[in-house]
Amino acid sequence: MSTPKHIISLCPFCSGELRIGKLNCHSCETQIETSLAIPPFFRLPHELQEFVLVFLRCRGSIRDVEKELGISYPTVCKKLDLVNSLLNANQVQLNPREVLERVERGEITAAEAARILRGGV
Repeated sequence: MSTPKHIISLCPFCSGELRIGKLNCHSCETQIETSLAIPPFFRLPHELQEFVLVFLRCRGSIRDVEKELGISYPTVCKKLDLVNSLLNANQVQLNPREVLERVERGEITAAEAARILRGGV
């Protein structure tokens, strides 16, 4: 079984911002070359994308998310706060201390924190 592929938002070589450059139609084979920003949802760490999908599947019921993921109510709320802050990161700069505190509390991984601090939300 192959590993699922995920959109990345940072260059693996220089950590610069990646952009979408080519669109292909599978029906007529049209190709469009462009330069589009990666949508904010896909800039979230994969674990938070999965969390958002569970939240939506549970129709916003924090109690249902809590049960499905086996995490506490406050943890669900903290993850929601984190998603909101990351999705709004272009408008509000994240405080590095806050990011590190989230790692210490186990809300995000060190890899997620590094990505956030590099600006690759």
